[in-house]
Amino acid sequence: MEGSRAEDPALGELFADWGLPTPVSIAQVASVPGMTVIGSGGVRTGLDAAKAIALGASMVGLAYPFLEAATRSADAVIEVIDRIVQELRVAMFCVGAASVDALSRTPLLGPSGPVGGSAEAPG
Repeated sequence: MEGSRAEDPALGELFADWGLPTPVSIAQVASVPGMTVIGSGGVRTGLDAAKAIALGASMVGLAYPFLEAATRSADAVIEVIDRIVQELRVAMFCVGAASVDALSRTPLLGPSGPVGGSAEAPG
């Protein structure tokens, strides 16, 4: 993000893939017993929030959608809140989670099978 605002994008491009992606970071830190994890960084939608919670985040932080909407109006911020809540509810429905707590216990499947031994491979 910062690189896209710079006059010379070369530095931003150099560090574009620096560090770990947010989902990888969340999953790794959440594997530490007793750790409270706040998932943030690139979280833009209710689906992103649902994924972060399912990966082990106790809380999720979103900034950009609200800041962008706030530059337009208070009503735009309310619309963003409503949209994110609806997206989270749909994601929860899709995995059969009746609550955020249940979402945090959702078995996960990645491209190559169960993530962290959390689910049985379909079969």
